[in-house]
Amino acid sequence: MDIVIQNLTKTYGPQKAVDNISFTVKTGEVLGFLGPNGAGKTTTMKAITSYLIPDSGEITVGSYSVSKEPQMVKKSIGYLPEHNSLYPEMDVIDYLQFVAELQGIPSSKIPGRILEMVEICGLEGEKHKKINELSKGYRQRVGLAQALIHDPAVLILDEPTTGLDPNQIVEIRELIRKIGREKTVLLSSHILAEVEATCDRIMIINKGKIVADGTSSELRKHAQGKEIVKITIEDADSEQVIKKIQSLDTVEWIDPLDETNAYEVQSRPNMSSRRDIFRLCSKEGWIITEMTPIQTKLEDIFHELTMKK
Repeated sequence: MDIVIQNLTKTYGPQKAVDNISFTVKTGEVLGFLGPNGAGKTTTMKAITSYLIPDSGEITVGSYSVSKEPQMVKKSIGYLPEHNSLYPEMDVIDYLQFVAELQGIPSSKIPGRILEMVEICGLEGEKHKKINELSKGYRQRVGLAQALIHDPAVLILDEPTTGLDPNQIVEIRELIRKIGREKTVLLSSHILAEVEATCDRIMIINKGKIVADGTSSELRKHAQGKEIVKITIEDADSEQVIKKIQSLDTVEWIDPLDETNAYEVQSRPNMSSRRDIFRLCSKEGWIITEMTPIQTKLEDIFHELTMKK
């Protein structure tokens, strides 16, 4: 099922949380939804799940309209909210049984689905514990299990790896990628490396508006206004290297790195300083042992797009 959002707007008093945004998430695609706190991510997700009513715009999930057929939309979606609300006094197995019944799964199929969720979400050792006895990471796994138990066509995951340790994050990442081959997945996260490793496409929202949309490589290409290279120079005084490279017309700045004799050099906009650096080193008798282009980091792109006034 595709998610199609057209001209979505939602205000809270004088503030526009979401400001006339439109985008599509295709079946079999994992879309990473990025943005600073208050950018409109959670509001958009809640609107897709029918949790709140937007001021204007239209959302469809498959052939169902969120405004006209919210019950059909809810049956098609698995939702893990940012604040994972569980029943702490219930055992894990009892809770999953309860959710399965709420989702209308036939009683004959419920035990099998519970066992499958326990295995997929790594809850084997915790399944008979009460939820209030679980660590935050395992509670997050229970939340993911409840979102998946009715085998929805669409998954909406708001900060799905919150509270997980590094090993658990890798496991959940692989699970999401596996799920994303057959389902439509929209997830938000503050961990940029996590989104880059998990998602097929990345969308950045800021102050209610979409400011970037594409694969990580596409976003980097759009940000490639300034060349950055790492250089390593032997047989040279560090102060002289910095002084003379900084004086080149094509160089904007140079910074020493923690590594011995290594520097990061940024060229001026739409210029390349590599030839000038090579000629300078040849003239000064310095030996270049490395000159490697550095890709623009996703963190840098995110910072630039979301810090603009």
